[in-house]
Amino acid sequence: MANNALREIRESLLMSKAELAHKAEVSPITVSRIEKGLPCRLETKRKIILALGFDLGDKKKIFFD
Repeated sequence: MANNALREIRESLLMSKAELAHKAEVSPITVSRIEKGLPCRLETKRKIILALGFDLGDKKKIFFD
């Protein structure tokens, strides 16, 4: 079970994994791994938050850890 809402938020924005990966400058495999709940670096989380159009202060809306 994922410890984040990344997939739900990404899909609500009608964004594919590839689109998010491109905007965040990470690989689509990284996006898939994070959506499955695997750990990632803080810098990667920061890139994803910003790529989704959120402020860094909204981290808890996406990542629950």
